[in-house]
Amino acid sequence: MDKNIYIYILIMGAVSYLIRAIPMTLLRKPIKNRFVKSFLYYVPYVTLAVMTFPAIINATGTPISGILALIVGIVTAAIGFNLIKVAVSCCVTVFIAELIITYLI
Repeated sequence: MDKNIYIYILIMGAVSYLIRAIPMTLLRKPIKNRFVKSFLYYVPYVTLAVMTFPAIINATGTPISGILALIVGIVTAAIGFNLIKVAVSCCVTVFIAELIITYLI
């Protein structure tokens, strides 16, 4: 069993390296296509959103408070609040929602 961990680490390292090395070897010219450039521009943002979205809902005591905090975060960010104000408003929303849910149950 202990030898398998080294094989897993080796495979993981090889895959990580190949993901970075293959585009460098295949794409030697600058990308001129507008669609491909815009697609590659938004990949990090989409990846971050996909990784954090489930955690937003599951990190709280109940999914309802997580969903409410997500809605409040979207609204406050759309209004133009800075990151600290959005984070504080989301935390306050979770705190109040958890208090209400605790007293209702």
